[in-house]
Amino acid sequence: MRILLLCSSFNGLTQRAWLELRRAGHDVSVELAVSEEVMAEAAELAKPDLVICPFLKERVPERVWRGFRTVIIHPGPPGDRGPSSLDWAIMDAEPEWGVTALQAVEEMDAGPIWGFRTFAMPAEAPRKSALYNGPVADAAVELVVEVAAKAADASFAPEPLDYRSPEVRGRLRRAMRHADREFAWEEPTEEIVRRVRAADGAPGGRVRLCGLPVRVFDMYRGPELAGEPGQVAARREGAVLVHTGDGSVWVGHVRLEEEGAAKLPAAMALGELVAGVPERPGYSEITYDRSDGVGVVSFDFYNGAMSTEQCRRLASALRYAVAQDTRVVVLRGGEVFSNGIHLNVIEAARHPELEAWMNINAINAVCREVIGCTRQLVVTSIGGNAGAGGVMMGLGADRVIIRAGVVLNPHYRTMGLFGSEYWTYALPRRVGAERALRLTGDALPIGAVEAVEAGLADRMLSGSRLEFERRVLEYAERLAADPGYERLLAARRQVREADERRKPLEAYRVEELAEMSRDMFDDRNGFRAARRAFVRKVRAQVTPEHLARHRELSGASARADGAASHM
Repeated sequence: MRILLLCSSFNGLTQRAWLELRRAGHDVSVELAVSEEVMAEAAELAKPDLVICPFLKERVPERVWRGFRTVIIHPGPPGDRGPSSLDWAIMDAEPEWGVTALQAVEEMDAGPIWGFRTFAMPAEAPRKSALYNGPVADAAVELVVEVAAKAADASFAPEPLDYRSPEVRGRLRRAMRHADREFAWEEPTEEIVRRVRAADGAPGGRVRLCGLPVRVFDMYRGPELAGEPGQVAARREGAVLVHTGDGSVWVGHVRLEEEGAAKLPAAMALGELVAGVPERPGYSEITYDRSDGVGVVSFDFYNGAMSTEQCRRLASALRYAVAQDTRVVVLRGGEVFSNGIHLNVIEAARHPELEAWMNINAINAVCREVIGCTRQLVVTSIGGNAGAGGVMMGLGADRVIIRAGVVLNPHYRTMGLFGSEYWTYALPRRVGAERALRLTGDALPIGAVEAVEAGLADRMLSGSRLEFERRVLEYAERLAADPGYERLLAARRQVREADERRKPLEAYRVEELAEMSRDMFDDRNGFRAARRAFVRKVRAQVTPEHLARHRELSGASARADGAASHM
């Protein structure tokens, strides 16, 4: 079928929907909901058999839903209505939640139901972003594929919303207000964590910290410490430990309530106000574990952004891992594997271009440790989405294992950068020179299945993130015990030596950085404006060119089909 995706942004969920529908053989175009007129024109141009809205905050124009079958993917169970569904689900500690596909009608979220999925909520309050990108996205993508199949069935009719039905357990809930996000440090830790996580990654929990009005994010329970609620007790790796009414919490990120402020590591945002606070163990973004000949370097950076300091710590952890008496090193990412350099930290720096330069050199050092390791075999474990340099960072491993449902964006063009992280070496080595240029030039996402087919990854494993990590560790342990291990390690060394003789890694780095210097310092491709728009969450005014191009191709196909039908 010809399907149009209307969305507020081409986010991870929309990308997964786009990928799955295309893989199912549908002709799919994308339009950002920048205005009612644009949405209506896009529908009339594409002439879709079906309009699906995987992530849409705006109201669907009447011209669209009356003219074309339009299905909304709503992040709540049947009957749930309102714009703050996930926020309330977390705040109210709902034991079960769901996702519903419903037809667009005059009244928002009140249309007939095309299908739904339910899932158990975690016992511990999840971050809203983790809930959305995890079980909600998994359920939503299943529904998108199901909706497309049902739309092709002439006998299918959606079920009217009936609050008397036992399956309809949701209700209309108002939008969350600023007051709902506010808390006091005197409150119990459990209540504070739940309130903040219900607002993470946006808009954050509202409170005063160090005398300043702030939004707080990325919060974890700390130890049971006695102290004055709201006082900063310690700091560690950019986070600060704050006393609560019955203990403490680690606050990873903060945004000052002032014009133009960016979300930053808490200690950086608070600056001199916490400069004299002592360091204390108990919070770490990077860990190292050993198991049966396998060393696992785990890192979990908020939203996958890696600052200069974080890259330096990760490179140091990799050097430590390589020096240990193990046979395999696993590089394991977190909820988001990595999205490369930290644009928020760069934008907030006194000299952003210089900070960007330091950041790209620091992440290159991480990549160099992966590529240059010849004492052990290296396995990259990609359990969450990755983009730009975050994709390239893991490609120097012997084996790249990816979790089903993960989306990769192996390109830099939309941020106005040529890219580095040794991509000109690692990417063509895996997928070939022609495909490497296409991946970086088209600036489109690829799914886990396509990544394996292209050679970008070696294996795909399914399951939750914890199940995936367990299966990757078991794979690494088998690799370490493989009778052919010495042969595999010798082959890695030989390939690395041959590649180095052909063209040294340093040459790739120098060539890439020459291009990046023009992007970062001369701003030849709009890095400065793209970075600022990303950090300040500037709403797109038009559908990006690389997506619009695919829309125009679909539109041309629609016009050709229409002409053919009249012959």
